[in-house]
Amino acid sequence: MIQKKDNSIVKNKKGFTLVELIVVMVILGMLAALVFPKFISKVGKGKVSAAKTQIELLGQALDQFRMETGRYPTTQEGLNALQVNPGVNGWDGPYLKKGIPNDPWGRPYHYESPGQHGDYDLYSYGADGNPGGEGENQDINSWE
Repeated sequence: MIQKKDNSIVKNKKGFTLVELIVVMVILGMLAALVFPKFISKVGKGKVSAAKTQIELLGQALDQFRMETGRYPTTQEGLNALQVNPGVNGWDGPYLKKGIPNDPWGRPYHYESPGQHGDYDLYSYGADGNPGGEGENQDINSWE
């Protein structure tokens, strides 16, 4: 409200009403409900892609280990053999610039050598941490 010199009051008509603000909030909420699920699915796909890339890079380090030592690390030696010599002749590591990464969901990769699908099996159980699954929960592995 504005008060004139003659003490009469004039209502200020500038600004938004409560109804207008509620309508805007509802529209923003509907837009968020449409966009948020699509954004979340992109994050999940990004983590699956990151896991595939990490498995590929770990596979290259394992191949280099084998070229220099004549074999892949055993299951007991694990991926740590890429960073620390487990007492193998010909080891010339470390074979990774940084430490052994966890999968994008924060769990260690599973490594077996000899593997059921080749010389070694390297895999992650995906977002749910359990074997099998679909989408973001599917297993990511080195043999497919």
